Amino acid sequence: MNDVKHDEIRQAVRRQYGRVAESEGCGCGPACCGDATAGADRLSQVLGYSADEIAHVPDGANLGLGCGNPQAIADLKVGETVLDLGSGGGFDCFLAARQVGDSGHVIGVDMTPAMVSKARASADKGGYRNVEFRLGEIENLPVADGTVDAIISNCVINLSPNKPRVFADAYRVLKPGGRLAISDVVAFADLPDDIRHDMALLTGCMAGASLISELEEMLKAAGFRQIRVAPKNESKSFIRDWAPGIAVTDYVVSATIEAVKPTS
Repeated sequence: MNDVKHDEIRQAVRRQYGRVAESEGCGCGPACCGDATAGADRLSQVLGYSADEIAHVPDGANLGLGCGNPQAIADLKVGETVLDLGSGGGFDCFLAARQVGDSGHVIGVDMTPAMVSKARASADKGGYRNVEFRLGEIENLPVADGTVDAIISNCVINLSPNKPRVFADAYRVLKPGGRLAISDVVAFADLPDDIRHDMALLTGCMAGASLISELEEMLKAAGFRQIRVAPKNESKSFIRDWAPGIAVTDYVVSATIEAVKPTS
C-alpha cells in the first residue's frame, strides 16, 4: 500500500471520527443508536467497565467507541506515565488518571482535532491536572523516547494503514520494561475483498483488522516480547450490530493484546 492510499485512509478515518465527536458519539460501526449517551454507557458495561467507572468520567467523554476494556489488563500503578493511542473523547485517559494518581501522568494522542478539543475541554472542566491531550498520528507519536510506562488503546490500531509503524513507534516511546495493554479488533480468518475494501467497514473498525498471526509477527519485529493475543469470542454479540446484514463475525473478533519491551 502506497503513501497516497495510506493518506486516503487516514483522511476518511479523521472525517468519520470528527463527525462522531461533533455528534457526541455512538459506537464503532457505521450503524448508530438512538440515545447516544445511554447507548455508549450500555456498551461500555458490556465491554467490562463498571457502572462506577462510567459514572466517574466527565460528561461526554464516553463516546461508545471501544471494543474492550484495556484498563482491565493494564495493571496501572500510582506514579506511572500512561499513553493512550487514539484517545478520542478521553474516556480511558480519565479512568487511567484515577489509577496513576496525582504523581502520575496520562497522555492521550488522537489525530482528529475535534476529538482533541473535546477531550481537552472535558479535562479542563473536570480539573484533571495529570492528563493532557496531544494532536498527532499513532504512527508518528508526539512523545519522547523511553518516557512511558504503559500504553493502552481501545479499538484504534485496526484503523491504521501502517500497523508495523504503530508498534515500532510504541516501542520507541516505552521505557525498558514498559508494556502494551490493548483492546482491538483482530481477524481470525482472511477477510474477503468486498469487506476489506469497504471504506465504511474500515472506518467502522472491521475491515482494517489484521490476522492474529500477522499482529504477533509485527510485535515481534518491533522488538516486543511476552506477546499475547487473546480473542474474545463473546465480542461477536456486539460486533454483529456494527454491520447489520454483513457476516463480519465470520472473520473478526475483539481481542486483548499484551506485550513487553525488554529491559535489555
